[in-house]
Amino acid sequence: MRKPEILAPAGSLEKLKTAIDFGADAVYMGGSKLNLRAFADNFTDEQIKEGVEYAHSRGRKVYVTLNVFPHNEDLEGLEEYLINLKELNIDAIIVSDLAIFATAREVVPEMEIHISTQANNVNWKSAKLWHEMGAKRIVLARELSMKEIEEIKDKLPEDCDLEAFVHGSMCMSYSGRCLISNYMTGRDSNRGACAQPCRYKYYLVEEKRPGEYFPVFEDDKGTYILNSKDLCMIEHIPELVKSGIYSFKIEGRMKSSYYVAAVVKAYRQALDNYWNDPENYEFKQEWMDNLLKVSHRNYHTGFYFGEKIKQTYESSSYIRDFDIVGIVKSYDKETKTAVIEQRNRVFEGDVVEILRPEGANFEVKLNNMHDKAGKKIDVAPRAQMIFTIISDVELKEKDMLIKSK
Repeated sequence: MRKPEILAPAGSLEKLKTAIDFGADAVYMGGSKLNLRAFADNFTDEQIKEGVEYAHSRGRKVYVTLNVFPHNEDLEGLEEYLINLKELNIDAIIVSDLAIFATAREVVPEMEIHISTQANNVNWKSAKLWHEMGAKRIVLARELSMKEIEEIKDKLPEDCDLEAFVHGSMCMSYSGRCLISNYMTGRDSNRGACAQPCRYKYYLVEEKRPGEYFPVFEDDKGTYILNSKDLCMIEHIPELVKSGIYSFKIEGRMKSSYYVAAVVKAYRQALDNYWNDPENYEFKQEWMDNLLKVSHRNYHTGFYFGEKIKQTYESSSYIRDFDIVGIVKSYDKETKTAVIEQRNRVFEGDVVEILRPEGANFEVKLNNMHDKAGKKIDVAPRAQMIFTIISDVELKEKDMLIKSK
């Protein structure tokens, strides 16, 4: 059995580097075409090149998503795009459509192909067929139980990898295939432009009583009938490993660098602890604590164990108790001075937590704040301004400063 891979979202070059720094084995990103996050900071060729070099120099991998359902016009330039991705030295592409799959097999036959969750693989026979056609990995549909996943793994060749989502937002429709956004707003979720109407608040109107809006109740809990909870499997690492899933996928290309860092760190530490000593493995609450601090909806375990209540009825809002307020750029041991780049407004005397790839979080008080010019300040109000503090605790480059709201 191989040690599973931690696969993290990379919505920008900064987030790619953050994911790698905090322990991801691989990242997935969108390029300039054919990916399902039209409003993410998708990568230019130059950024892909820099990201691949950053990952490969650290022994990590980069996958590029081409997982839309393309219309005729979307196929124009596909061959050139695939050849370009090959020349950029990416490790695999993620596809859901047979046209893109077939084109890739024709023009870049040596390119590793992963089949997206959008392809709705829910049984071993379809997974086996994709593998026989040349796919290296199957990203399983979210609607599978642990028992079903184990059966799929048992019936597939050993060299066919399985990937599954373990954390992040869930879609109310079948593994992301949805038409609601297209119907209501003209933005096609299957081409990367979802407006998330499943998060809207709905009322019932009877046709002969226009203007009379009746709330839609679900067990008297509220009206957000399509609003899904977030997936979280941090407490079930042993079951995930034993199921045969090779890649543990984290959702969130539209989320912040802080989200990427905290979630990757939690799963990295949990997996490493289990893998290194499975007989004495114990879940640590600090892993869940980090996941509860980032922006999220109520957590649940999706379809893995048959949990019944998968929707959040009270509100579509995220729970967001902590924000990133700065990133350490450098630390001088002699003067105990830390140079920090601001990310959210922060004040002299604030107590912040330090989030770094290894070890538990710890607190530091922001003392003796000065701006870049050396002027004493009591607040760092401007985005990405540089300021300094004095800290007796040694800080490290790329440490994240987070603070409760």
